Amino acid sequence: MSTTVGIERAASDEAPVPRRRRRRRWMSWTAAVVVGVWAVERLFGWERGSFDTQLMTVTPYGAVLAALTAIVALLRRNRWAALVAALASVTMAAVVAPRTVAAEQPPAKGAPLRVLSVNLFGRADAAAVVALVRRYDIDVFSALELTHAEADRLDAAGLRELLPYRVLQPEADVTGSGIYAKHPVAELKDLFTPIGHNMPAATVTLPGGSSVEFVAVHPNPPLGRKEREWTASLRALPGPSPSAIRVLAGDFNASLDHRAFRELLDRGYVDAADQLGRGLTPTWPNFRPMPPIISIDHVVADRRVAVRDVEVVDVPGTDHRGVFAELRLP
Repeated sequence: MSTTVGIERAASDEAPVPRRRRRRRWMSWTAAVVVGVWAVERLFGWERGSFDTQLMTVTPYGAVLAALTAIVALLRRNRWAALVAALASVTMAAVVAPRTVAAEQPPAKGAPLRVLSVNLFGRADAAAVVALVRRYDIDVFSALELTHAEADRLDAAGLRELLPYRVLQPEADVTGSGIYAKHPVAELKDLFTPIGHNMPAATVTLPGGSSVEFVAVHPNPPLGRKEREWTASLRALPGPSPSAIRVLAGDFNASLDHRAFRELLDRGYVDAADQLGRGLTPTWPNFRPMPPIISIDHVVADRRVAVRDVEVVDVPGTDHRGVFAELRLP
């Protein structure tokens, strides 16, 4: 009788082992399938809805997550799950890696254009913003989330003397935007129909008689039901024109991992940071001690424009980093 009991106890002690293995295999497969679907959606631009759209924003981190998933699955001796996760990691890395390599620039020899874009958050340090305008000798400044009070603070800090020409659409809340320029501007009221926040457009006449059409961009973020509006907003932005050079600068609430943003570029634009191999430099959220993790602020230019320099800069008082780009027009 004692022998039988001993056998039963041994059997009961061994039973949990297979169950744990099955649970671990199930967990490995679940993680592998998740990163695999993520990679396929990113590769083919198949994201749908708000959650998928937001997930695409962190694809650079997804490549690392997929690699870790593959390692864990391999340690658990689940080779097929490890293979799926490894392929997902390679796929995501392949679409992200080109942003670290500078592209050859067109032989543009026209007027220089120095652009600064900052989402002011309605309360950015006005003196710091003006210092950036002075430091980089800015020609055009795209100001997002521009309130009436912030516009007054900027002028009080000296912006009017540096950038006296402007097309401003400030608001009491964060829907306001504005274009400040060193050179004469003429508002373009019928260039496109903005969807989301205010998005003023203007023709900036540069020294020597050349000009550029400039848009301050700020669609609503693709959160919840606003995802469709965000997509429509990016599609509504004006495309390049054979008769005009256009530059779009602002908070696109989009990264290079979003199909809608890539479709905008495919119409004949380039992302300035991406052109110089700096497309992975994050711009949001710039809270301390939390560093920025995603790149949603951009200077986008006609592909005939040469990009000479790009810098991402900290701006006290706002949750976004600013983007400076030095361009050369054709």
